[in-house]
Amino acid sequence: MDMKRTIAVGIGIMDYPFDTTDGFWRWVDLCEQGGIDSIWQTDRLVSRTPVLECMAMLAAVAGRTKRIKFGVNVVSVAMREPVLLAKQCATIDVLSNGRLLPGFGIGSPRGAEWEAMHLDSATRGRRTDEALDIIGRLWAGEAVTFQGRHFQLTDATIAPLPVQPDLPMWIGGSSDAAIRRTARIGTGWQGGAESPDAVAHVIQGIHAALLETGREIEPDHYGAAFAYRFGSSNDPGVAQVMAHYKARTGRDPSHAFAMGDARTILQRIQDYVDAGASKFILRPAARGDADMLAQTKRLIEDVLPQVALRWPRQRASAA
Repeated sequence: MDMKRTIAVGIGIMDYPFDTTDGFWRWVDLCEQGGIDSIWQTDRLVSRTPVLECMAMLAAVAGRTKRIKFGVNVVSVAMREPVLLAKQCATIDVLSNGRLLPGFGIGSPRGAEWEAMHLDSATRGRRTDEALDIIGRLWAGEAVTFQGRHFQLTDATIAPLPVQPDLPMWIGGSSDAAIRRTARIGTGWQGGAESPDAVAHVIQGIHAALLETGREIEPDHYGAAFAYRFGSSNDPGVAQVMAHYKARTGRDPSHAFAMGDARTILQRIQDYVDAGASKFILRPAARGDADMLAQTKRLIEDVLPQVALRWPRQRASAA
């Protein structure tokens, strides 16, 4: 492993899997106290299954916690107004004392939002590029005048600015356009449902594109995500989780999910590390308060210590 890379394990949710609000907050407290690196929420505005609005969820988690970082995997930028999104991110970063990890993408073509909200999915890449240009300039404190195809601004500013002087801008997606977007403006790349082989291909593509842009991305600023379960697909409630995943992504969950024991999950992390990923979002394949808490507790107790042993963090040398 590249000694410059730091391996970190976060946890995420897509649908809202809890029976009660109290169960959700008990889960957040467990993540905060158990040493999990970060909490992540998938972005979905239109759905029949319960899904928390991502920016509101992050603001709530910011107020509940003191240590843990949090982010969206990833915000569908083409569905949102960029000044409002920039302001939301800056506000959450300020109120959390710099714990926000923003991730941005163009939105899944399978999303219900395009038809339901009368949005043009064919322009989502161009809208995203314009929006990210605006967001980055607003975070830098500029008075932004912008005349684009999709957005127009005159002397727009936001305050307060983010606490992090260079608020991260991680980009999602595995298309050639996403690779070029990451190399052009990203500070990192966050995978979604990609396999280890696909992640390796994307990271190699970003490295090549960075040579053209003359930029650098830190070697441990590449992320991967996958669902896990201590148990099997025959456990109660897991079939529903897998069905929802297939409906959202079109991918076979039997190959995408890591199900078994701690060795199975650690091997999946190892596969992604070998592909070049360093930051992880693990999603419990679970339903209900008790199951979510049990699966998260097993991750904390059985996986995190092994990650720390296998990939020890490098101590800063004395000046």
